[in-house]
Amino acid sequence: MEAPLVSIVIVCMNRLDILYPCLEGLRAHTSVPCETFVVAYRFSPENLAKAQADFPWVSWVVSDELRGFSENNNLALRQARGRYCFVVNDDTEIHEDVIGALVKDFEQLPPDAAIVSPRLLNADGSLQLCGRPPYPARYYVLQQWHLHKEPVDNTVGKTPLFGEVFPTFNISGAAFLIKTNIFRELGWFDETYFFTPEDIALSTLARKKGYGVYVDRAVAITHKWRTTATRIATAIRPAAVRGSLIFFSGGSGLKYFLLALPVWLAESSKRAKAAWKLRRNPSEENRIAWETFRNISRNIFTRQTPKQIFLKYYHG
Repeated sequence: MEAPLVSIVIVCMNRLDILYPCLEGLRAHTSVPCETFVVAYRFSPENLAKAQADFPWVSWVVSDELRGFSENNNLALRQARGRYCFVVNDDTEIHEDVIGALVKDFEQLPPDAAIVSPRLLNADGSLQLCGRPPYPARYYVLQQWHLHKEPVDNTVGKTPLFGEVFPTFNISGAAFLIKTNIFRELGWFDETYFFTPEDIALSTLARKKGYGVYVDRAVAITHKWRTTATRIATAIRPAAVRGSLIFFSGGSGLKYFLLALPVWLAESSKRAKAAWKLRRNPSEENRIAWETFRNISRNIFTRQTPKQIFLKYYHG
């Protein structure tokens, strides 16, 4: 069987209402030969049977154990036969030939180019991200205190390499095209990070290995991330903070402590504020917020892995 040009990989956690628009957009707007993998993460038997019947051209990878973003994607990525892999979130909608345009970009990019990503839009059409600048550890700490906000457009004031394609530093895991052989060389996604910052870790490693990372400002995809990210925040957020501290400390115990202390103070402050709001208004939303900050502050100085933290708090 002839290998496809692109292997599409999507992870979906039993949300057909989110997955179907994504798959329908890919089918309607993709011009290049592709194979499509959907990792059916903790699907009910009924939803799996329905999805398989509705999308027979999709290869379904069943994932019933509790796994993170990296682990689930890697289940499918290791089966990829395409020259490129297009990793895309299930909570995205595609209204143009995103994959075809990104493939054409690689035809003009330097041989050491590894990754090119589209512009990400919010559901209302506003800009979510267009490339990502350097994100050193101090920015992460400052962001926890609301003293730093990541710029949404890393192309402003810069000269494109060609067309609307710009060099950038980091990617968003929501959507990107990567050369499969380079992805394999980099070890796929690093499974140390259960949720975040697996995308920054990947692009950082690619650049350290001498590969280029790019964004095409002319190509857009809609990412409705708020529809899924808050559903299990009490388990996701503490795992994400622990993963971020592991990444930014780079294996140094001293650096971990120096980063973790101001983060712990910030999250403890948020926890106190959330407790006050919960006492004034014992709503479900306020309870989830308080519980999330409580779980974060309790697990910043733990030796547990991000996955162990998630498993401790997930009640799905």
